[in-house]
Amino acid sequence: MLAIKFKRTGKKHQASFRVVVGERRSKVLGKFIDDLGWYSPRTDAHEIDKKKAEHWLSVGAQPTDSVHNLLVKCGIVRAKKVPMHLKPKKGGEAPAAPTPAPAAAAAPEAPVAEAPVAAEPPAAEETPKTE
Repeated sequence: MLAIKFKRTGKKHQASFRVVVGERRSKVLGKFIDDLGWYSPRTDAHEIDKKKAEHWLSVGAQPTDSVHNLLVKCGIVRAKKVPMHLKPKKGGEAPAAPTPAPAAAAAPEAPVAEAPVAAEPPAAEETPKTE
């Protein structure tokens, strides 16, 4: 399966990325099929060939979540951005979104007085006598 993904370039602590098309399972620094452009997160500058990107999307290449958000920002893809902060990095499930407490549970309730239960005398068990 083809994927549109980032290929990291640049020095340590000065990352910049090439936007490339390649096999989804290929290594980050491995071979790629086509180069679509670049992105620099330090300056938030980017340049992506719109015609190439639209072509690869039309033939079935799936962008990674980060690249999808960049394509939305460039106006190439018309969709909502994918929230990256909700996904776990490795294994497990995404943390559940905090839910607001219901209003009834938030207000303290007055204790309900219970009616006393009349104690019944224990029933005498009759056992048959054997003679």
